[in-house]
Amino acid sequence: MTAAPTRTAGLPQLLVLLAASSLSVLGAVLIAPVLPQMSAHFADVPGVGILVPLVLTVPALVIGLTAPFAGVIVDRIGRVRILLVALVVYAAAGTAPLWLDDLGSIIASRVVVGVCEAAIMTSATTLIGDYWTGDRRNRYLGLQATVATISATAFIAAGGALGVGGWRAPFWMYLVSLILVVPAARLLWTVGESSSGEASVRVPLPWRTLVVPCLVSVVGGAVFYALIVQLSFVLNGIGVTSSGMIGAATAVMSIATAIGAALFGKLIRLGRRTLLPAEFALAGTGLVVVFATSSLPVILAGAMITGFATGVLLPTLLTWAVDRLDYAARGRGTGLWTGSLFVGEFFSPLVIAAFAAATGGLQSGIAVLGALSVAVATVLWIGLSGRAVVPAR
Repeated sequence: MTAAPTRTAGLPQLLVLLAASSLSVLGAVLIAPVLPQMSAHFADVPGVGILVPLVLTVPALVIGLTAPFAGVIVDRIGRVRILLVALVVYAAAGTAPLWLDDLGSIIASRVVVGVCEAAIMTSATTLIGDYWTGDRRNRYLGLQATVATISATAFIAAGGALGVGGWRAPFWMYLVSLILVVPAARLLWTVGESSSGEASVRVPLPWRTLVVPCLVSVVGGAVFYALIVQLSFVLNGIGVTSSGMIGAATAVMSIATAIGAALFGKLIRLGRRTLLPAEFALAGTGLVVVFATSSLPVILAGAMITGFATGVLLPTLLTWAVDRLDYAARGRGTGLWTGSLFVGEFFSPLVIAAFAAATGGLQSGIAVLGALSVAVATVLWIGLSGRAVVPAR
């Protein structure tokens, strides 16, 4: 696994890393269409209204808690070694709910999935940063978000279709990670790895350059994840109960997210000072639109607005955080950013539940989060206008 000095990454390496990156999205969205079915199956379990959404969201909390440590490990042990182990364990833990009938055990298996996702996402993103630089790195990080959201569309549609056969069926999809093990072992290497497997250079983590992007990413994660979790319940509330229809509606939102991510490479020319406030404002507007109606087409329009905005937002936040990281700190910095994003994703349904309890309904709770997103946009517009945002290298 020791890298040759002249080894250069190309399309095969990029394809493997993009495919691996999509696995964290699989974990985030695959079972969203069957959450109402799970709620019905475990209806007698106390606290089912909180516990079933946790089956979807607890991996995000675990990623948030463990990704910074995963970053330390990939800097010390090697990106590829961690990636390979995580791919195998991911398949085993991801399919565990096929055999489990206790909600607590299922949530425990999802904790393991979260640990694997933290390792996979941190390793894959760090390797993209290692293999490429400058505009190409930014383009590939944007492509990473694009592929992830396109994959989300496919995974959501698959989850909805498989959900017709019961809420357990979508969990078979976790076996897909095993397909990547051999290509990853043959095609990937850790840049700068010594014979002992450790990076040859250690540098302190630049906390001052990371703290603001990471804090903003917590909010970004909450906004991004809001409709991924809640759209199925919103649609149930207006009378749409078919898992296939819910999957199709969520897939439409994901297509909008993919379009936004695909345009990141062009839109980044506007500069983060312009993009970040615009993205938060547009995402918040879409959430308010979802609140304002019981019409399916209008709700879908609001979901698409939010999806498009968050599709551009995620690579903007990622490049803002990692552009200024040197090789020896890149794993830790990427892990810290990944952790921040997924902490926001985990707390998204909890925050919306609190807002819903205070305002009297799910859609009104979503609207409050939308208003918060617009407020963050205003703060960013004022704050970034008075400071330099370092451009991509």
